[in-house]
Amino acid sequence: MGFFSAARQGRKDDAELGKGLWRRAHDRFIRGLDRYHQILEGVEDEALYAELLAVGNELSALSGRVRQICVEAQRRAPSEGLDIPGTMTGVHRALSTAGNSLATTAEAAAMVRLAVHPVPAGAESVRRRAQMVLEHVIDAERRLAQASASR
Repeated sequence: MGFFSAARQGRKDDAELGKGLWRRAHDRFIRGLDRYHQILEGVEDEALYAELLAVGNELSALSGRVRQICVEAQRRAPSEGLDIPGTMTGVHRALSTAGNSLATTAEAAAMVRLAVHPVPAGAESVRRRAQMVLEHVIDAERRLAQASASR
């Protein structure tokens, strides 16, 4: 991304996500994705790389959903600081947990990558952790829908 396009994206992010809680949740998820893909760069085993890449693609597909959740949360409960709006506590918790699970998924990928011998289960541990990321994103979407229904 060039300098001007990065600046443009930053302004768009500020407008849609604010500079507080929801922006931080979104950016943390994106950093986790970046870290996961950085780990893939060092995988030498082609079969393992293909497995991890498929998981990475599934995780990347979640980034749009996370952004939508954060944009909608910012619209409903604007945040410029770190205070969690009471009606959106569950949404924030689910997004935060998704970010934590994504970091753990990247860590699992690094461990599989560094294995000295062929890993019998392949990327199964990574897939399990990625499934948890998906479940937390789904939970955030559900909680956001519930927050709007209770208004």
